[in-house]
Amino acid sequence: MPKLTLPVRLALLVAGTMLPLIVFAVGIVFHNYQRDRQAATQRVLETARSIRLLLDAEMQRMTGGLQVLALTNSLRNSEFENFRRVAAGFIDQYGKDGVVLVADRAGRQAFSSLTKDTASLPPRNNLEMLEKVFTTRQPQYSNLFFGAVKQRLIITVEVPVMRDGEVLYDISFSPPIEVFQTIIEKQRLNQDWTISIFDSDGVNLARVPNPQATIGQRASPSLLAEMFRSGEATLPTVSLEGVALITGFTRSRVTGWTVAAGIAENSLVAPLWRSLAITSVIGGVLLMVGLGFAVRMATTIARGEMLHDLLIEELNHRVKNTLAILQSIATQTFRSASRAERDKFEGRLGALAEAHNLLSTDKWQGSDLQDVVSRVLRPYLLNTSERVRMFGPRVPLSPRLALVLSMLLHEMATNAAKYGALSNDTGTVTLDWEILEEGPGPKLRMIWTEAGGPEVTAPVQRGFGSRLIERSARDQLGGEATVDFLPHGVVYTVTSSLETGE
Repeated sequence: MPKLTLPVRLALLVAGTMLPLIVFAVGIVFHNYQRDRQAATQRVLETARSIRLLLDAEMQRMTGGLQVLALTNSLRNSEFENFRRVAAGFIDQYGKDGVVLVADRAGRQAFSSLTKDTASLPPRNNLEMLEKVFTTRQPQYSNLFFGAVKQRLIITVEVPVMRDGEVLYDISFSPPIEVFQTIIEKQRLNQDWTISIFDSDGVNLARVPNPQATIGQRASPSLLAEMFRSGEATLPTVSLEGVALITGFTRSRVTGWTVAAGIAENSLVAPLWRSLAITSVIGGVLLMVGLGFAVRMATTIARGEMLHDLLIEELNHRVKNTLAILQSIATQTFRSASRAERDKFEGRLGALAEAHNLLSTDKWQGSDLQDVVSRVLRPYLLNTSERVRMFGPRVPLSPRLALVLSMLLHEMATNAAKYGALSNDTGTVTLDWEILEEGPGPKLRMIWTEAGGPEVTAPVQRGFGSRLIERSARDQLGGEATVDFLPHGVVYTVTSSLETGE
């Protein structure tokens, strides 16, 4: 085998050192994709649960209103002209498309909010639901059906009217379908989401996207079969439009209806390919720079034997520095699973020397503490806004303080979602902050208090998150941080010297 020249040996040395590191970085990208996918699976189920709670609350409000109507003397005494005024007040809450009907057990309509001429009205066409009300004496919720009066698809809430211990009438309310459409449209996070409300037969009664084309259709086969097998689950599905989704669904115990929420698979795959492309390009650039530098240094070494040892030492030193930089970038960036930190990774690899300035000035310049908190906690405020409470004055922050505080808040929120108050359906988080006018300058104190989560036990060893919070508060905020593992919930207390500009 011919002896390799010095430039070739150095080039192979650089390639052999950097290529494994690049492969390692690619492996971390795939690992983070898998973790993002798991997080998305949990997120779709939490979104479906949140919408189900809103739906149940709305249906219970409707039912309560109907039960109040059922107790009025005018209705129980069949004084329908007097009852019409009372019913109008209830209908006004939902708009002109809401209809109240009163029928006997045979389905004959004794009252309609649409007309006084009940004799011309057809009998009720969902007699099975009517019979359930008379038999069970309990409120009932229909599936989607074609209304004989409205002449379109409707759902009804049915409540018995009692007199002397017997069911006298069935009072029925068909709300505008737009009520349910509004609920899911307000909860849709972005265009990558598909959200549906299904009746107990698996038929869409509200949906985004494409409500006009899909209301009245059954769920896609991949989802419908699982809905009839269990009351709650997450699974990969294909939407009615043919889009691959990660879907979570949960069934309401109040109505028997099912809420499903899905996020497009493509929204997770696209960032994966972007991260792989950036990692590959930057890794290739660094590799070419290293190879070019190795060849150049080797050529210089060949010119003078006396400088040979010195230049080789310098070459090794610079290559090690380059590898150390890349190692640091990979370690810092890929320890987190959020997309915001992958964006930081792209910025760092794009311009190593300017990364920190770019993040500080472009994203955090002139930030207010309220804006920083809202930005970090946005994923948790979307679906559980009532469980995260914030109190404190407006506090302008310098770019550096905004960056550090956002990292600390993200760590606290992530820990709460994984292990603490936001890991179940009942926990709450309270974030208070205040300005302390003491000492040579003002200080900011923030207190993160968790309650209602799983029972807390102090860890045997402090994790990276706790060390990050404590060291960042001490070294970068000029303050301190404490973590108290109380039985009812974790409490973080962070103090920081207050800077408003740099």
